[in-house]
Amino acid sequence: MSEPTTAQSLFNFNALLDNPVFAGGFGLASLGAVLAFARRGVISTGGMLRRRMLVNVEISKQDPSYPWILAWLSQPREQTSFLAKRLTRINKLSVTTTTSVTPNGPTRASFFLQPGYGRHIVKYKHAYIAVSREKQATARTNTGEPHETVELTTLYAHRHVFEDVFTEARALALQANEGKTVVYSVRNFDWVPLGEPRRKRPLGSVILDQGIKEDIVNDAKDFLARRQWYVDRGIPYRRGYLLYGPPGSGKSSFIQALAGELDFSVAMVNLSEIGVTDDKLAFLLTKLPERTILLLEDADSAFTNRRKRDADGYGGGTVTFSGLLNALDGLSAGEERLAFLTTNHVELLDPALIRPGRVDMTVRIGEATRYQAAQMWDRFYGDVDADGTNRGRFLKRLDNLGFFREAMEGESVPRTSTAAIQGLFLFNKNDMEGAISMAEHLVPHKLEAEQ
Repeated sequence: MSEPTTAQSLFNFNALLDNPVFAGGFGLASLGAVLAFARRGVISTGGMLRRRMLVNVEISKQDPSYPWILAWLSQPREQTSFLAKRLTRINKLSVTTTTSVTPNGPTRASFFLQPGYGRHIVKYKHAYIAVSREKQATARTNTGEPHETVELTTLYAHRHVFEDVFTEARALALQANEGKTVVYSVRNFDWVPLGEPRRKRPLGSVILDQGIKEDIVNDAKDFLARRQWYVDRGIPYRRGYLLYGPPGSGKSSFIQALAGELDFSVAMVNLSEIGVTDDKLAFLLTKLPERTILLLEDADSAFTNRRKRDADGYGGGTVTFSGLLNALDGLSAGEERLAFLTTNHVELLDPALIRPGRVDMTVRIGEATRYQAAQMWDRFYGDVDADGTNRGRFLKRLDNLGFFREAMEGESVPRTSTAAIQGLFLFNKNDMEGAISMAEHLVPHKLEAEQ
């Protein structure tokens, strides 16, 4: 009974095969399956060969080397072979524009062309490198800025060329900033350059009272030369300085000049700025760029926030006293750091702030002294007043105005700042007599509103 049934089933299947419609559809289905398996095999084999023969390096925009690589890719490269000339053409570019507005003058702009989004090919030494610059669909949660990446791909046999690429890109970045000081400011939760790098300010252009500048510079250089000494003794490798004094005495100018002398950058945080919180300050210090002086301006604002609060609990600056202390020597303080605090109101500072370990050196940079006035005169007019005759007249004029006289008990004597003296000399660049005759304007005047 089963044998006729089996024979009948085979007969029916053979009949189906004899049907041209079924046979054609079955053949197409079989061919499609074979092609699908073949396609999958080709893709798998290609992926395996790619993993075996190629090597990729991905650089995120958050990585410090990202702008270095873009600048390196923008460098012109002369190619000699016909193939290299045709393959390495970059036809899609993007532009980065920086502008600066001069007072009562035109707007200055500089343009920087770099490879745009997409795929490019460059040849470096003996290796071809495929470059893919992409903007991701995801964005940073704190800024909303889309993520960007640059991916470099080359043959696995040429993988060591990436070390040379990054070394050369780093050297180009250093060369671009050679002789300049980069100043960073806070933008959201990142350190960003504040405009273009500034020409290094000569240390001799900042005139402080006798011995002050030399003491700080020598202390900072000694600290930087003793890293292993700190490590061997288990001491946190950081140094803190407090510069206090009236406005215009040269605190910030000296820090900028010191950064140039040490070949450091400056990362600037204004503690009185609204929006700078304890958590934000701690997070920023964990991302402080290397070889950078940390400058915390208006340190007294944290104490104002602690002592003087409104009914709603807000008292001005948003960095608290405890937040500032943790930033200086807490877990977020970091290592290998030079930190400078400046204030115009040292009387508002708490003794807990200026203890050793948080502030290791406290220096008052006060009103202009006779020594500073003489040094500034020589710097402005030394080439035309070689014998110092007019310098003596200028100093005598300041003596007559009482700037350098010791105050008696309960007496108020006039004082001036180095910024005011510099302003006087700038107003009389080529007129020594004018600078002497206008010395009385160095006496600060209180401005009153018109009635």
